[in-house]
Amino acid sequence: MKYLGYSVNTGEENMNIDSCMLENAISENIQTPVFRLYGWNPKCVSLGRNQRDIAMPADISVVRRLTGGRALLHDNEVTYCCVTPVSSIPNGENVTESYKYISNILINFFKTLGVELEYGVNKKITTNHDYCMLLSTGADVCYKGKKIIGSAQCRKNGYILQHGSILFGYDKQFLESLFHEEIEGITTVGEILPNLTKEEFVKNFEIFISKF
Repeated sequence: MKYLGYSVNTGEENMNIDSCMLENAISENIQTPVFRLYGWNPKCVSLGRNQRDIAMPADISVVRRLTGGRALLHDNEVTYCCVTPVSSIPNGENVTESYKYISNILINFFKTLGVELEYGVNKKITTNHDYCMLLSTGADVCYKGKKIIGSAQCRKNGYILQHGSILFGYDKQFLESLFHEEIEGITTVGEILPNLTKEEFVKNFEIFISKF
């Protein structure tokens, strides 16, 4: 696996880098999965590819993802992106299985931190939820029943791009004012491992991923 390292970028820059990762893999016929971690500055809302536009305050930038799903506020988090050939994943044509295969990388990393994560339970998606972390599928990653990693995926020319938000912390009041809905059923790295800094989290992941 090739690891591109951690960087902090604007929302537009982050989406462009993810897109370039996918297009480069296709054009170069890359057979090795490519993985990166990144952050966001300033905070930004990303919308799913086919999601309706949502009104946001003037100081919150909005970008649209290559992938589906609902809106996410990208602020106090670590985001991951993995681009890989479908053929490199056992039963990779199955969307749920491919989600889990890539998410297992993160689950196994959290085990090195002494944290056991599990997959969520499918819940009926209701149209009144704009905030992605409130929705639950069998491919979401949770801690003791609370969602901690939300992921989305797209496919093109035999390749998968999967990226997702690993929550480090969140402002409940701000999120509720932004999306006009009650925020519940989520947790964060900061709540589970309060003494672990984001810098230490990234450094530990870089050590972990270098062994692949």
